[in-house]
Amino acid sequence: MILLIRERLKMAFSRQKSYVDLRRKDVEFAVGDYVFLKVSPMKGVMRLELPPSLSHIHPVLHISMLRKYVPNPSHVLQPDVVKLNENLTFEEQPVAIVDYQMRQLRSKQIPMVKVL
Repeated sequence: MILLIRERLKMAFSRQKSYVDLRRKDVEFAVGDYVFLKVSPMKGVMRLELPPSLSHIHPVLHISMLRKYVPNPSHVLQPDVVKLNENLTFEEQPVAIVDYQMRQLRSKQIPMVKVL
């Protein structure tokens, strides 16, 4: 019975490995290469390059979170300057009101405002 269990576990492991190997790609970086750090904020997914002032936040990353940056002479990055508080938070300032509408519930109305 133990041999049968081992054989089936080996078969399942082999099948799962073949699924993973199809999606896996070998990634190599050299010292001095530019990379993007793939992060997932609360809404959506974006790619973010950490500025040098934030390099002390978390020095350990999994290599699967890095994406190689292919430099293009016409591509100029202008990072936004964000002033952080001591606890690494920041306060957003509204630019403009984009949309305004009233949502009707059964017993009351709720004003909805979309702010840029």
